[in-house]
Amino acid sequence: MKKTILLIHTGGTISMSEDTRGAVKPGAKNPLTEEGQILSSLANLIVEEPFNLPSPHITMKNMMELKQLLERYNQSTEIDGAVITHGTDTLEETAYFLDLSVQANFPIVVTGAMRSSNEIGSDGLYNLISSIRVASSKEAHNKGVLVVLNDEIHTAENVTKTHTSNVSTFQSPQFGPIGIVTKQGIFFHHMPSYRENYTISDLSKQVVLIKAHTGMDASLFYAVRDLKINGVVIEALGQGNMPPATVPGIKALLDHNIPVVVVSRAFNGIVQDVYAYEGGGKHLKEMGVIFSNGLNGQKARIKLLVALARTNDLNEIAEMFRL
Repeated sequence: MKKTILLIHTGGTISMSEDTRGAVKPGAKNPLTEEGQILSSLANLIVEEPFNLPSPHITMKNMMELKQLLERYNQSTEIDGAVITHGTDTLEETAYFLDLSVQANFPIVVTGAMRSSNEIGSDGLYNLISSIRVASSKEAHNKGVLVVLNDEIHTAENVTKTHTSNVSTFQSPQFGPIGIVTKQGIFFHHMPSYRENYTISDLSKQVVLIKAHTGMDASLFYAVRDLKINGVVIEALGQGNMPPATVPGIKALLDHNIPVVVVSRAFNGIVQDVYAYEGGGKHLKEMGVIFSNGLNGQKARIKLLVALARTNDLNEIAEMFRL
């Protein structure tokens, strides 16, 4: 018996075409909608297209719109799973936000494409077919939001885009995929040990992401303080260390009760309070900087936005980042 799958199109390369000059852009019609016969053989599809945006145009408002759409279907319609097509540049951020915040009891899969619909070697339709198959599988339940591309199944928390153009760009550093898609079936070889999920109703706060570099001083941090930003994520050096000249600016943020979360600009490993020199991780943690447990910068920003939607208490926010 075919499953009922909610298919949500949001735009991105997967829904674009290449013109005669080689420029890739949205057209008047989503080319995926012309594949109805192939897709309907896999599942009974309910199709929604709340917006059609390249992924650099996606905002937190759009992510909230997707969350609310999924929750409406969860409350009102019998569906077995949901698939979201999305541009790849910010796909991991939307997937992780939904993973943290959606209240739904069916599998949710996010997918995209690195090549537009009419390019040689286009991967969009294949990735969409794979995603519908994963969302239809009973094994996909209770694993959080999944990201499916290139025959691999990844968790929203760990997956990241690692290459600007290669079709195998989505990888989960340190952890790898949690499953694979084959012609014979969907196979999961392990599952997340825990899931985080938070009830939120709005995303009104502002969080900035700053990348550390050699010779960095405090000027950016003072500017952020004066702009009355609500939170800061720093992609720090190594295990969570900063140049000493940045310390007064970081302290100024903390003195204004602005949470500062540190991740590493390295894409493997986690930050730790090891080094006790000025600006070292131990020094920063003693100041009140929050150390994130393995997230990259863009996902730590999403998590801090979710945390700030729930509380302004720095201790509660720090506890969320220990998970």
